[in-house]
Formats: sequence, structure tokens, C-alpha cells
Amino acid sequence: MKTLNYRVILFAFALIFGIVFSIPSLTQSDEGKKITLGLDLQGGLHMLLGIKSEVAIESRIKSMAGTVKYIFDDEDIIFDELRMVDGEKVTFELLDSDDEAKAKALLKKELKGITISQNGLKFSLEMTDEEVTRTKKNAINQAVDTIRNRLNEFGLAEPTVAKQGEDKILVEVPGIKTQEDEQRIRELIARAAHLQLMAVDEERISRVATMSAQEAKSFGNVILPDVNTPQKYLLRAIPVLDGSMLTDAKVGFDKNNQPVINFTLNGQGAKIFGDFTGKYVGKRMAVVLDSNVYSAPVINERIGGGRVQISGRFKLSEAHDLAIALRSGALLAPVYVMEKRSVGPSLGADNIKASMEALILGFVLVVFFMIFYYGMAGLVADVALVGNLFLILAIMSLFGATLTLPGMAGIVLTVGMAVDANVIINERIRELLHEGKSIAKSIEDGYDKAFTAILDANVTTLIAAVALWAYGTGPLKGFALTMGIGILASMLTAIVGTHGIYQWLLPKINKNKLGLWFGIKTEGQK
Repeated sequence: MKTLNYRVILFAFALIFGIVFSIPSLTQSDEGKKITLGLDLQGGLHMLLGIKSEVAIESRIKSMAGTVKYIFDDEDIIFDELRMVDGEKVTFELLDSDDEAKAKALLKKELKGITISQNGLKFSLEMTDEEVTRTKKNAINQAVDTIRNRLNEFGLAEPTVAKQGEDKILVEVPGIKTQEDEQRIRELIARAAHLQLMAVDEERISRVATMSAQEAKSFGNVILPDVNTPQKYLLRAIPVLDGSMLTDAKVGFDKNNQPVINFTLNGQGAKIFGDFTGKYVGKRMAVVLDSNVYSAPVINERIGGGRVQISGRFKLSEAHDLAIALRSGALLAPVYVMEKRSVGPSLGADNIKASMEALILGFVLVVFFMIFYYGMAGLVADVALVGNLFLILAIMSLFGATLTLPGMAGIVLTVGMAVDANVIINERIRELLHEGKSIAKSIEDGYDKAFTAILDANVTTLIAAVALWAYGTGPLKGFALTMGIGILASMLTAIVGTHGIYQWLLPKINKNKLGLWFGIKTEGQK
């Protein structure tokens, strides 16, 4: 009698592995990794967002103006009246005709996608139509990536963030059950997180209380409010630098143990910041976030290292969310909610119940059919099917995957597909037994002849699952995930596992009881 072989040992190990790591998900215990239920199963928040792409154009123009100021200052090019006109173009005038050629060369090198108009020493910079289209497209793509990063850093499991149409964003966040959580998520998503360091116009700020926005604009300034007080600030409209040069943002505490946000600038930002603070000692520089001034300290000395702090009487949760928004990047254009609905958990409970009923019914019918039609061979296939289901749950649990309603449909489909391999194998074995070959020979040749057909079928289905995962969103990914894992698990359980069980049980298979073992009756077996 043969002892246990490596195939049955491997199958036993896979079965134990599947059972152990499936327990937290099946029992919903607090310990261990579990499968996360999707929006359609546990409820949550569904939103359709629009994007104000025209703001991205204005931001691009403002960034262009900042670049002009920086490169001209760095190259000692003397200029005046650097302004933005109607958020569509940048104008300035050179004061020395000897700088004309050098200035034009720098503009062409540093600024892409612009047209340069010139009238004497007066220059006007505008974006090309192609650059406008590209900027709008970048704004929607960047918004998708930024919102997804924010939700992931917030700690939410498998949120769905996807572009819908040309200018809309679909957001689905499972597990949001309270109004407070919903409001916090909405604020995190919609926050522009546009950070700017801006110089205070010290000459005219005394008149800011009576100055109109139009008058401030005529001086190349902008009036912005303080975040905590009624005070207003008159700031240079073109920022010293912005959040695009930020590399990190973390929550800290000041000397009064109040939450603050410490952020770090990249190399270019640190140089600009250091040069500016060194040049304007005794002046004020405002830290502006989403058009609100959080602080405007006096520069006492040159500040190197590119480290800046935002203080604004934050709550700890507000500081945490703001740091997330800053780390994940500013939105190039604001987003707004076009459609919002909350999916209640009762709908999820109904979906789970219906899916479980379908899964159990399909499983039971497959089990009984296999036993009825193939006898003990059908029971072996059923054992492999059980192992397959546990493996799916275990792998999804280990990776913290999200189970959606289409995902449950994928599991139901996998139940049928998992025994399909054994159906092919059993039919091959029965054909060989009818030809009069020995039981051992029939089993080995049956697996050999069935393997190619099974492999081809599973590989082609797996390719489709990978394509769905790569290019699908939300529900399609859930379906592709469970189907893909089920296919790979069935290759182990239905081919390797059952083969090992047959080799282990071969001495007990009686050639006179082939009806019991394989559902057939033959005579004169060798």
C-alpha cells in the first residue's frame, strides 16, 4: 500500500491554510485579516463629482508668472509690471533692451506650450490651444489620482475613484455610516489644498480695509482674509512659491501643545524660499491655504532647509486631514458634488442574503450532481471544491481585498468552473476504463490527457480576468478578482489535489466496484 504522496500533502496543506485564514472573515472576529465588504454589500457613500477646469487654466497662468519672476530675478534681468490679465495671460515690460534676447531665450527654454507676443519691450505670454486642452485633461486625471491618494491615506479600504466621461469623477466609499464621517470625507475630497507662500504688500496694506478688489488688482495684488479673525491682508498676487514644490507634510505640536502642520519643500522650493527670506528680512510673508491666510510672520533672518510651519488653531482631526490633503497634492481645479447618495446597510444585507442563498444552492446542487453521476470520484471532486472556496476566502482575506456583489457572483461562477476540470478528468478516466486499461493506468493517463485542455481553458479565462482587472473599475474589478483567484486555486485543488487523493486511495479502489468509484460498470478490467 502506498503512503501519502506529495500531491495529497500539498492539498492538505492548502486546505488547512484556507480554513485557518478564512476564519476571521467567516466569523467577523476582531483579530486577523478579513475581507472588506464593498459599497453594494455594507453600504456607504456614492458621489459623482464635476470639475471646474477653467480654474486649472488660471492656476497654470499664475504658475507661469511665478516662473517668469524667479528666472528673471535669478538671471538679474530687470523688469516691471509683471501681471496677470483676466486669468488668461501674463504681461511684463523689460527695462533694459540689452536683456531682450536673453529674456526671450529663457522664456522659450523654461516655459512650454505658450505663445510670446511682443510690442517693443512689452511682452505678453498666453497658452496655446493645445496647452489649454492638455491642462484641462491633466486637471481631471490629476484630480482622480489625488482623491484616490487622499482616501487611501485616510485609511479607507478599497475606495473606488474613477474618471467618468470627459469631465466627471465617480467616487464610492464603502463603510461610511455616520453623518460626521460623510461630512469629513466630503471635505477631504473637495479640499483644494492649494498652498502658497505670498509676499505682503507692506506699502499699501494700511489701506486694505478700504481698498476694493479691483483697486488691489490694479497694483498686482490680491486681498485675502485671515482664517481665524476678520483681518484682511494685501498680498502680491504672484506667489513666491506654491504647493507643487512640497515634498512632505506632517502633524506636529507647537510650544502650547496645539496641532500644527510642518511641511518640507523640495530642492528648488528650498532655494527659492531661502533666497526670498534672505532678501526680505524685516518684511512679512503669508502662508496661504485655499485663499485663506493662516499666518503672516515677519522674516527675522534667512530661513534655509525648506521647512515651513502652518498654525491655525486646528483640531487634531482637521490637522490630520489637512496634512493628508497636502501630502497627496493640491487639486489643479476645484471639484463639486453633482450627485450624492448614501447606500444603506439594509440593501447590503439583502444583497448578501440573496448571494449567499445562490452560492449555497449552487454549491449543494453541484455536490449532489457530482456524487450522483461520478460516485466516489464525484466526492473527491467535491472535497477539492471545498478547498477551492476556502482558498479564495483565505487569499482575499490576506490581501484585505474588497468583496462586492459582482465578486460574489464570481465565486458562484467559480463553483461551477472548479468542478469543470474534474468533469473532464473523470470522463477521460471512464473512457480509458471502458477500453479495458487498468485503474492505475487509467488514472494517470486520464490526468495526462485532460491536462492540456484544462490548462488552455483556464489560461484563456484568466487572461479575460486580468484584462477586466486592468481596465475595469469597481464592480468589474471585484468580479475579475474572485474569478482570477478561483481559477488559480482550482488548478491546485482540482488537478494536483484530486490526483494526489487518487494515488493515495488507489490500493483501496476495487476493480469490481467501479460503479461506486467512478459511476460506471465494466467487466474484465486488467
